[in-house]
Amino acid sequence: MPKTVTAPSPVRRTYEAILRGHFAREHKMAFVAGPRQVGKTTTCRACLPDASYLNADVDEHRRLLLSGQESVAERIGFGKGLRDRPGVVFDEVHKLARWKQFLKGFYDLYSSSGPILVTGSSRLDVYRRGGDSLMGRYFLFHMHPLSVGELARPDERDVDVLPPKRIAAEDWDALFAFGGFPEPFVRRDERFSRRWRDGRAHQLVSEDLRDLTRFQDLATLEKLARILSDRSATQLNYSGLAVDLLASVDSVRRWIDAFTSLHHGFLVRPWSKSVTRALAKQPKWYASDWSGLADPGQRAETIVACHLQKSVQGWTDLGLGCYELYYVRDKQKHEVDFLVVRERKPWLLVEVKSSEERLSADLARFQAQLGAPHALQCVLDLPYEDVDVFEFREPTVVSAQTLLSQLL
Repeated sequence: MPKTVTAPSPVRRTYEAILRGHFAREHKMAFVAGPRQVGKTTTCRACLPDASYLNADVDEHRRLLLSGQESVAERIGFGKGLRDRPGVVFDEVHKLARWKQFLKGFYDLYSSSGPILVTGSSRLDVYRRGGDSLMGRYFLFHMHPLSVGELARPDERDVDVLPPKRIAAEDWDALFAFGGFPEPFVRRDERFSRRWRDGRAHQLVSEDLRDLTRFQDLATLEKLARILSDRSATQLNYSGLAVDLLASVDSVRRWIDAFTSLHHGFLVRPWSKSVTRALAKQPKWYASDWSGLADPGQRAETIVACHLQKSVQGWTDLGLGCYELYYVRDKQKHEVDFLVVRERKPWLLVEVKSSEERLSADLARFQAQLGAPHALQCVLDLPYEDVDVFEFREPTVVSAQTLLSQLL
């Protein structure tokens, strides 16, 4: 694959259609949370192109926001018997000291005037935890990097899996090489992508983690960030990390929880119910950006992990059901990389391979134990096939491009 290829036009995001669908059905606020530089602000403004936009990082906007709900409503034309206004996008509003009280009062007074969309940094869904005074006034949507399914169909959906759809070969190559974050995906330039990754990693520690957690030892956090980036698709050994970082196990757990809360990556925990001699403790870590992974196996597994995590969170956000992501492993080291659970019942087993087409015996082993309807071996090197992989009820080797095109 060439180092640099011609870049396409900016891509349309599925979340734009999802948010429009939300406001067509609901009067509740929409909160949009996700990793830094995933495209939240761009998508929210595209969803409500005529809406007022207020960013707490802009001095003039911040002064207006601090002046209270009535001043904001008067400036943007809410209230006074008006209906069907273009709406308002509040960006970084969580940086205000009493942002929850502001949004609660603004919603209670003016929700009938137009749509209210709230976004900001990746910390937005962190701050909502613990005594959520806004409960019942909003729905939260998790925004993820680009995926095969989103490139194939940037439209809202009302079912979980769809028929397969091919994406352009150059888009598949770019997704594998440059990751799913919009800017490096669109630019498709190795030098730019490398500098972008370095800058994003620095901002994560120097700004996001510092502001969220008040951790003081930034040098240790930078070291942990590098370790986690290199160890995607591996089981976490908290004790080993504690030795490497000269820290306590409890500190390492808190730091990794903070990295997870800020969407630097995510944990996939083992599923133990109905599994004979199941492994029940150690989680696996996956980075949210796979573009820096040199090992082909790690990169392949991380790409699929990110697609599955995006799908289970997205399907749950859309109200299609309660979906969760696990992996399966027993004490004899039989393992399947992923298990998607739907309504607390095993539904889809996925084993990931870069090029190996010989079917893993562990798929049949765990399908028999768990009763999951689908057990698929997802191979990255296989070409796209126009076949619905969810029609298979026995363990089957399938193309990664095909499977991922059917997800969110």
